[in-house]
Amino acid sequence: MHSTPASTPLVSRAVAAAVAVLLAACCLCAGLFTAPSARADEWRDKEYWLADSGITKAWEVSKGAGVKVAVIDSGIDAQHPDLKGSVVGGYDASGSGQPDGQKSVGSKPEHGTLVATMLAGRGHQPASASPSPSPGPAVPPDGIMGVAPEAQLLSVSTWLGSANPSGKSDQDQIPEAVRWAVDNGAKVINISLGSTTPQWPQSWDAAFLYAEQKDVVIVAAAGNRVGGNTQVGAPATIPGVLTVAGLDRKNVASVDASSQGISIGVAAPAENLLGGLPGGGYAEWAGTSGSTPIVAGVAALIRSKWPDMSAEQVINRIVSTAQDAGAPGKDPLYGYGILNAEAALKADVPEATVNPLGTIAEWIRVHRRGNAAPAAPLPTATPVPSAAPTLPEATVPAAKAPSQRDSAIGAAVVIGFAVLFVVIIAAAAIQLRRAGRNGSLAVEEPDTGVMESVQAPRNQQVTEASDG
Repeated sequence: MHSTPASTPLVSRAVAAAVAVLLAACCLCAGLFTAPSARADEWRDKEYWLADSGITKAWEVSKGAGVKVAVIDSGIDAQHPDLKGSVVGGYDASGSGQPDGQKSVGSKPEHGTLVATMLAGRGHQPASASPSPSPGPAVPPDGIMGVAPEAQLLSVSTWLGSANPSGKSDQDQIPEAVRWAVDNGAKVINISLGSTTPQWPQSWDAAFLYAEQKDVVIVAAAGNRVGGNTQVGAPATIPGVLTVAGLDRKNVASVDASSQGISIGVAAPAENLLGGLPGGGYAEWAGTSGSTPIVAGVAALIRSKWPDMSAEQVINRIVSTAQDAGAPGKDPLYGYGILNAEAALKADVPEATVNPLGTIAEWIRVHRRGNAAPAAPLPTATPVPSAAPTLPEATVPAAKAPSQRDSAIGAAVVIGFAVLFVVIIAAAAIQLRRAGRNGSLAVEEPDTGVMESVQAPRNQQVTEASDG
């Protein structure tokens, strides 16, 4: 289970301030090399991860039809040729005045479109292609083909990485974005954003709990070393979130494009990635920001194939079919291993009853003691068709009050310790009196247990003997 220390008011303020400064798409983007003049088909041919990660084989089973995936990022340009018809709704959590979430905002405005095309790009027919069916082989699509090309996207825009003109901080934007995505039918949420601190504001607790109780899969980026993330940062440290680490072209943990941590669930390609830019261009980029939509896309393929499968089982299917890498078993560089999309869609995987990556509900119960901050109500937005709720309104579990039997046992334990303490003090007093007569103290060597005599200084105080 992911874990971070329980918060205090002082720590909470420090964490909130740190996350507000550090949470940004730019810290997850290791490199961006734009080339808008290149032909779209040249980019399409370079998507090596589609074959290497088993995605083309997984398409024999599913392409993500009927599944909504929310992209919480800097906004998606739905007019990009490769995203035509894929964006079915959106919301502006940044407060910057663009209600459909499809205007690029923040310090990395291109980031959301890069992520979206990798996740659900549909390519496009070249201008020279015949508009009507003709004999012979079909003309392959140009542009970017995403992992789940038949999935539907919800664009939830956030303003991160620079001063937000609306004044809304990440403490408000992130939980608002998560709740809106859940309420509007998202079955998978992609968060290619992160910070350099493993802790998260308490204001996020209720929103991530809400998503967990509504059976939504959340996939988040581990972060990049080159961006200062030597360790995984929030929200990828939140229990139950599927955290994605990055690989180089040799399927080895990327030196620049991946951090490490016990919360990592799976690893996916993070170097020499390709994505679409606002306005119709393309770019080569790197980082776990791009690894994340690859895994989120596979989650969409699974949810399309098995609509009734729980989020816990979806995550378990992905991590249990991953190819082990690094140290045997789960490790802080690769998690459970390297993504294998074909196995995730075709392998016989035992049904899971719990999320192998933990649960935010249990973490809150232990660390927050039922005091998570309630989520503020969302402003009215343009309604988007959503799935009917299947679970009651999310609630924060409180620590269970002790029973009378527990109280009785606790009292007995306290009395027992008190008696033991008195006996120890009495025995110590006897030893001190003997030492005073004999002029020496008995000292036990911690490694050997051998008792040896040490001459006591004449002026030694009883308090020193008691403390020793």
